[in-house]
Amino acid sequence: MGVYTFVCRKSGDEWTAKQLKGELEASAATPYELQRSLVAAASAADSATGVQSSFAMVSPTSAVFQVNIGGAVGGPMMVSGGAAAGGAAASGGGAAEAPKEEKKEEEKEESDDDMGFSLFD
Repeated sequence: MGVYTFVCRKSGDEWTAKQLKGELEASAATPYELQRSLVAAASAADSATGVQSSFAMVSPTSAVFQVNIGGAVGGPMMVSGGAAAGGAAASGGGAAEAPKEEKKEEEKEESDDDMGFSLFD
């Protein structure tokens, strides 16, 4: 299981990326091709399964790319609420109690129907 963070920069017509803390590097003509090669490089360095990535442009010529390998990537724990479900499962306890629902009275908004005209008249 590993997290690989890359700083990406565009110089001319080429995008380059260097791992923030490590030795992985890559270059490509487009950000998409760069992401694909970085995922391949990170996957080759880590034998765990399950890959999740995130690409964020910082400026038109720079970006941050992160590759998460292994762990609960996109698994049911992430979908079901993460920490609350994970804590109950890790402790080996029985089924977790469902939180009690609080009933809230909805505030009624003023109706626009009483304005004397309609948008579709």
